[in-house]
Amino acid sequence: MKQANKLWMLIIVLIIVIQSCVVPPYTQKSENRYLPDKYLASNVSGDTLNSADIRWDKFFSDTTLVKLVEIALQNNQELNILTQEIRIAQNDVRFRKAQYLPFLGLMAGAALDKPGRYTFNGAVEENVLLTEDKKFPDPFSNLMLGVNFSWEIDIWKKLRNSKKAAMYKYLATREGRNFMQTRLVAEVAETYYELLALDNELEITQNYVDILNNAFEIVKQEKAAARTTELAVKRFEAEVLKNKSKIYYIRQQIVQKENQLNYLLGHFPQPIQRNSKLFMDIVPQQVLNGIPSQLLRNRPDIRMAEMELMATRMEVKSSRAEFYPSLRMDGIGGFNAYNAVYLFQSPASIIWGIAGELINPLINRNALKANYFSAIAQQNKAAYHFEQKVINAYTEVSNQIANVQNLQSAFELKKQQVDALNQSIDISVNLFKNARADYMEVLLTQRDALEAKYELVETKFQQMQAMINLYRALGGGWK
Repeated sequence: MKQANKLWMLIIVLIIVIQSCVVPPYTQKSENRYLPDKYLASNVSGDTLNSADIRWDKFFSDTTLVKLVEIALQNNQELNILTQEIRIAQNDVRFRKAQYLPFLGLMAGAALDKPGRYTFNGAVEENVLLTEDKKFPDPFSNLMLGVNFSWEIDIWKKLRNSKKAAMYKYLATREGRNFMQTRLVAEVAETYYELLALDNELEITQNYVDILNNAFEIVKQEKAAARTTELAVKRFEAEVLKNKSKIYYIRQQIVQKENQLNYLLGHFPQPIQRNSKLFMDIVPQQVLNGIPSQLLRNRPDIRMAEMELMATRMEVKSSRAEFYPSLRMDGIGGFNAYNAVYLFQSPASIIWGIAGELINPLINRNALKANYFSAIAQQNKAAYHFEQKVINAYTEVSNQIANVQNLQSAFELKKQQVDALNQSIDISVNLFKNARADYMEVLLTQRDALEAKYELVETKFQQMQAMINLYRALGGGWK
């Protein structure tokens, strides 16, 4: 009968232990890595040449811009903050690694104890008839010197998977810094070219004011000769004043853009040395877009999302292992004596001990389930985030490919428009002198020419911006 009861007790214990090791089922999402064979806006299929593999200092031909980017990569505060984040993540990997290794520590201790007569130790001494020289010291001292260790044996790889999760997070922070670098390189280049464009707009406006002044003098002469009215004189004077005031607005934009560029460089506001004369002659660098699948390798934000996804997978495995028994070993060894004279006498003063415990969660598993389900939800979230980054990268590249192509055509047509309007200015002035055109035709022709020149400069800047954005969208600027 007793044997049967013991058997039933053993069976019940085994059922409880097995039941406690059961992990709740839950479906995890797998990420979709599918990408089309080519970009929608591209006419090239299967060409693997990719400008993202070109270093940024080789991609940009302007030496002034290259120097500015070099300064930004050294001084930019946001980039340096991310560098510190990388170091923090690296130290977290070391911390997680130390958790599954044995812990060994040196220990030393000293204590005094004065047992009362009616305590256990006092009663023992009183009842055991000891001679005077063999009695316990009063007070009783306790000296110890030795080592202790503890070790949670990572049977189910819970701690190792936790360390791998930290490692993937560390890699994600590195990719995050690379992504920030691509953005920084692009932003410095874009701000620099915008500054050159503003310089050209300022020069165009100043030249336009000079042209207006000449026309204004002609109108005044025509007025003196009674060949035109005072209205024409005032309209030209108003136009001159309007464009003179516009010069100050452009100068303010230049100051703000210089300060923005200095901020990216990590500098206080100061003048930016540059040569704006050659801006309109710059030919945008040809950007080779390669094939979409290369985005998985070149885009730091996709690589970052992939590392974050891998980290969540390791965290799911680590939280899953919480349902299984954990084995822990503890031990101690060293010298122990009540008198310093006897502390290092061997083997009488030597003590040691070792213990092991197997712990398995039985009750209150809701906390483990909640942690497990949260880890799976984080993994699903990371998978969706990864897919979002892939789709966004493909869309960005497709948009910029079309943008580069359309802006090239627009620039050529806009250039022809400016040439035609420049010729029309001379024609309108000659017609006005010969009384074959009124002053409004001259004024409107000059306005149209000014607006066309502004648009030509803006189109050139948009061309450079599209080139930079395509280079960044392909993943260039961090290698």
